[in-house]
Amino acid sequence: MSTSSGLPEAMSQRLGTLEEEFVEHERMLSDAQVIADPNRLRQVSQRYSKLEPVVQVARRYRERAGDAGAARELLSGAQGDDRAMAEAELASAELELEELESALRDLLLPPDPYDGKGVILEIRGAEGGEEANLFARDLYEMYVAYAERHRWKLETLARSGSDLGGFNEVTFIVHGVDAWAHLKFEGGPHRVQRVPATESQGRVHTSSATVLVLPEADEVDVRIDDRDLDIDVYRSSGPGGQSVNTTDSAVRITHRPTGTVVAMQDERSQLQNRMRAMQVLRARLFELAERERATEMSVQRRSQVGGGGRSEKIRTYNYKDNRVTDHRIGLTLYRLTDILAGDLDQVVEPLRLDERSQLLTVADAGS
Repeated sequence: MSTSSGLPEAMSQRLGTLEEEFVEHERMLSDAQVIADPNRLRQVSQRYSKLEPVVQVARRYRERAGDAGAARELLSGAQGDDRAMAEAELASAELELEELESALRDLLLPPDPYDGKGVILEIRGAEGGEEANLFARDLYEMYVAYAERHRWKLETLARSGSDLGGFNEVTFIVHGVDAWAHLKFEGGPHRVQRVPATESQGRVHTSSATVLVLPEADEVDVRIDDRDLDIDVYRSSGPGGQSVNTTDSAVRITHRPTGTVVAMQDERSQLQNRMRAMQVLRARLFELAERERATEMSVQRRSQVGGGGRSEKIRTYNYKDNRVTDHRIGLTLYRLTDILAGDLDQVVEPLRLDERSQLLTVADAGS
């Protein structure tokens, strides 16, 4: 059911409630008692800032709905130039109303709780031996180029090289306001179909690498009791096991309650390796807690929190046909070279649109 404004009744009621809250927060920002309390002032200011864009669009929608109504009244008795002007005004108002309603739907969607957080990615060679490790490196280089395109800051935390120059495993963190919104879709098995460098017969092989995507967690998100940790130090080693350091700078931390193990050895300082290991450990424990919480939710919500279902391949990269297929949305692009060079938005933007469509479906069903 729609209201006189043209919006669905549930949406109109919700907007009315939010505008009342916005007006109240606007009043509180000039309240002497609120101003005198820094914590309270910060809370009120943050909520006011979140409400402001919704209220601004809602007010503009009401304004243009009024314009459309006035134009319809004029049309009932207008002739000649006056009628043409009224028709033009009505068409303009109705077009803007469609755009404003779409904007309101987006603004009313529940925000992703991890938006704005740093993103920790772990890539590991999976099935395919050394070819899988080489593919893991290709994926890493794709994400490095992707981060550069978006001007995100990328820092490699740890890497374990393989004999032919690939990665057994590589862990890195990406910082950027919208980094999570784009990279959260990358978690899962990535499959590659190509002729391996080690293949003398020219036969196409299928290999895979796994990508784990974690939101960066701070000490407020995850509290870790030092008494639950086993911390071992040892000498760093490179491909083949050869020692690359003469001091015990590498660190391995085991979280006994969950059995989670994190090892870091890239830094020369034991303290730096320990700090990085704790950074990754917090992210893994945070993701584990979120997954456990997700099992208590609906299937729809669980798929969102769980990160895309790592039990099934999410994407295939076929070198022979220059083809990339994302299996979650049935998207196929013949732009493999460009995508591996960092033009990953060709795949990510359709995934973001699909997520928005699903969220809108859920929101409309709830209305």
